[in-house]
Amino acid sequence: MTLYIHFPWCVKKCPYCDFNSHAVRDEIPEKQYINALIADLEQHAPDIWGRAIESIFIGGGTPSLISAAGIDRLLGQVRALSKLEPTAEITLEANPGTFEQQRFQDFRSAGINRLSIGIQSFNDKHLQTLGRIHDASNAIAACETAKRAGFDNFNIDLMHGLPDQTTHEAMQDVKQAIALQPTHLSYYQLTLEPNTLFAANPPTLPDEDTLADIQEQGRQLISAAGFVQYEVSAYAQSGKQCHHNLNYWRFGDYLGIGAGAHSKLSFPADNSIVRHSKPRHPAEYLKTASTADRIRGLQAVTEEEVRLEFMMNALRLTDGFAVHDFEQRTGEHIAVIRATLEKAESEGLLTRTMQHIQTTAHGAQYLDTLLQLFMPQEQRGKRVIPINSV
Repeated sequence: MTLYIHFPWCVKKCPYCDFNSHAVRDEIPEKQYINALIADLEQHAPDIWGRAIESIFIGGGTPSLISAAGIDRLLGQVRALSKLEPTAEITLEANPGTFEQQRFQDFRSAGINRLSIGIQSFNDKHLQTLGRIHDASNAIAACETAKRAGFDNFNIDLMHGLPDQTTHEAMQDVKQAIALQPTHLSYYQLTLEPNTLFAANPPTLPDEDTLADIQEQGRQLISAAGFVQYEVSAYAQSGKQCHHNLNYWRFGDYLGIGAGAHSKLSFPADNSIVRHSKPRHPAEYLKTASTADRIRGLQAVTEEEVRLEFMMNALRLTDGFAVHDFEQRTGEHIAVIRATLEKAESEGLLTRTMQHIQTTAHGAQYLDTLLQLFMPQEQRGKRVIPINSV
């Protein structure tokens, strides 16, 4: 299983962002919030007893606003309260503008061994449109600072399909990202999500032909630089796939602590899978973190939901999934979806053997169409593909 820790504050809310983040107005209550995270984790002790934590992802918001001492204390308590693997991947999201070499060296000393840097673009015009607080020079400096601080494993978040973006501009972004020698690239298209400023006042986005060119030319450049695409929007150098996200895509268990964090935990003893979340607003989370009131939306996942969610995640992976993994993670025999698999195969959307299932090139291109086949009839037509990757 994995552990997700959410830090809800950022310097400024971006107009495209639908994550649970809140612009800093006064001083961040770091000590109180870390106390709340520790109390939250303590309350989950019976849920995770004996389970090994294979990775930690500290996301936000902008968690690199936390002091290195705060990160050190938090990770120390995680080690004391859980079975954290000695080789666990521990990622911290960081944004350009929050980078100081000594600070990040201290993060490294505290146990952070991977960074995910939210750059989005190296074009000052596009960064301004996206509401980012950094410019291109800050973005380049952030990556160089990370390397000098000792991080030999870091991701660059790169967004494409930006307002009025040309194919040439998008490829310049890709080339600059490659030149900075990250070990991982998240290359994903801007989507206008509900309840964002961009959704309320939509900018002019590139047309479908331009979007297709940007996606394909970007993929070719990234692949030529030695990155292997292992998921819809994730590319990695050899051995540097994000273990935390792989656990999501393989429908593994995860515990979320922090404001708005979500969890999915399976309990084999009664063959159940349970989801829940935490209060979204930081003030409410701080009040309830040490009590049962911090659990919101507690629900058992139905068999039909389990099948769909497994497929929504696993079919994002370029290599697909083993039949054994479906049966182990869902508790069902693959025969329960045989008719749907046969239909998808007949339409050229996936290939399968007795042991393995994966999308075809056509299925990967029309993944949303493929996933619709696994949805209940009344839900078909809804957008089902998540965009975030780290």
